[in-house]
Amino acid sequence: MTSATIATGPQHLRALQRANEVRLARADLKRRVAEGELTASEVVLDSPWEAESMAVADLLMSQRRWGRTRSRRFLAQVTLSETKTIGSLTERQRNAVAAQLSVQPALGLADGERAHAPNAVVAIA
Repeated sequence: MTSATIATGPQHLRALQRANEVRLARADLKRRVAEGELTASEVVLDSPWEAESMAVADLLMSQRRWGRTRSRRFLAQVTLSETKTIGSLTERQRNAVAAQLSVQPALGLADGERAHAPNAVVAIA
């Protein structure tokens, strides 16, 4: 005998509900990455359920000062497609992405970009 689960409600409504749960969880994950509570490398290595079907490029762009161009350049360095999902990364790819992210400057500056404070006052003692 096989046991069957009895679904509550029409399938399309359950699918919409699940999609909303994933969307909200993913938005929270992106917010935590943007605020610095989580790093993108932690998400790549841990691969939480809400990030399984998320594109690596979307995760990268959720970081502060990371846009489409910087994400594309990064993914070209590690030879990954923009549409590659976090859940489909191999262990080797995960480690390569995490290692490359840890090499990036702490301030999130691109190559050749310098931090500056245009209105900074310099005190000479």
